[in-house]
Amino acid sequence: MFVQIIQGHVRDPGQLKAAMDQWIRDLSPGAEGWINSTGGVTDDGEFIGLACFTDIHSAQRNSERPEQDQWWQRTSKLFDGEVQFHDADDAVAERPGDPNQAGFVQILQGQGSDRDRALTLLLGDSEEWAQFRPDVLGTTACSYGDGEYTMAVYFTDEPAARAGERKPLPPKLAEEAAELAKLQVHKTRYFDLHTPWIEEP
Repeated sequence: MFVQIIQGHVRDPGQLKAAMDQWIRDLSPGAEGWINSTGGVTDDGEFIGLACFTDIHSAQRNSERPEQDQWWQRTSKLFDGEVQFHDADDAVAERPGDPNQAGFVQILQGQGSDRDRALTLLLGDSEEWAQFRPDVLGTTACSYGDGEYTMAVYFTDEPAARAGERKPLPPKLAEEAAELAKLQVHKTRYFDLHTPWIEEP
């Protein structure tokens, strides 16, 4: 699965949401290979979104559509300053529940000294995590660049997510979390999407 990550600061979240809704309504029917999109704006005005496609070629064909370019030319003006893009063609999704029903999404970004091992640890033992954190409906994780990674975690709701954060980890999961911490090159960034925008065909 291919994922393009888009992020930048926006002046008016409402205008950006309207632009995203317009893409879903008018452009998504012609976006071959589009699987789903997740995004939202944090309390401090940072937008981050993940657009998932079956493969990089489908994503490229979408980007080359004239109507896509026209839409982006309009939408890009809603951002303050530079918009960042990251492309990842090794994304993995886990779905112990239905992420479309998530009431809260947290997106993590970091960089590890061993990207493959970091991604493996981020995904972890899916069955054990599902038992330990029933509030997690799904994850999408991907890596790119020099060990950089982005992971979206879909929760039933924010209170359940915060309660889950306070639970002591079982021994095996605690070991994996400790190993992941040692691999970190930079401090992990967290983007809390209290009102996530989750769309699929």
